[in-house]
Amino acid sequence: MTPSQNELPPVSKAPIRFGEKLRTIRENKGYTLKMVAKAAGVSESLVSQIERNHVSPAIDTLLALAEVLDINLEFLFEEYRRERPVHIIRKNERPIIKEDDTVFEQLAKPSTENSGTSFESYILKIPPKEHTHRGSYGHIGREFGFILCGVCTLVYENHEYVLNEGDSVSFPSSCPHVLENRGDTMLEAVWTVTPPQRFIDK
Repeated sequence: MTPSQNELPPVSKAPIRFGEKLRTIRENKGYTLKMVAKAAGVSESLVSQIERNHVSPAIDTLLALAEVLDINLEFLFEEYRRERPVHIIRKNERPIIKEDDTVFEQLAKPSTENSGTSFESYILKIPPKEHTHRGSYGHIGREFGFILCGVCTLVYENHEYVLNEGDSVSFPSSCPHVLENRGDTMLEAVWTVTPPQRFIDK
């Protein structure tokens, strides 16, 4: 059902769990439940239930607890604002980009949080007599590839390496590199790059 112009689409209500953080900070400061509850003007039972994530605190109660415990609100809400740690791309929902007849199917989308540990991964499909273009001038980072089926040649600087089904390869991306399918069948490989080039999102 499409919402009317006078309605907003519903949002998914992911639970925000403050309890563990509140309890950890309270205990680290040496405060008892009774001390915190009295200073915040709420019952000891309510604080206990909040810490166990049995109830969601009203905003005024949360602000009072944050003030008593001297907690930065950014710290409390960082889990809500941050990307979810688990990302799934369904088989029939993979983002795809093509270079001529070469196909990149995205397996892992780069994280927007920590570029130091972020990577991107693809299923690479190269028809016979075709080759990749990206990387032909080199770029920062490292790459890892695993050949699922087919035979190909990795041209890395002035060297050539033949890769068969089941072979894997890794190398610094700073040198020019091209993957060529010199066989007679489709080449399929899993390819991972870090830091991500993000070309599929451009």
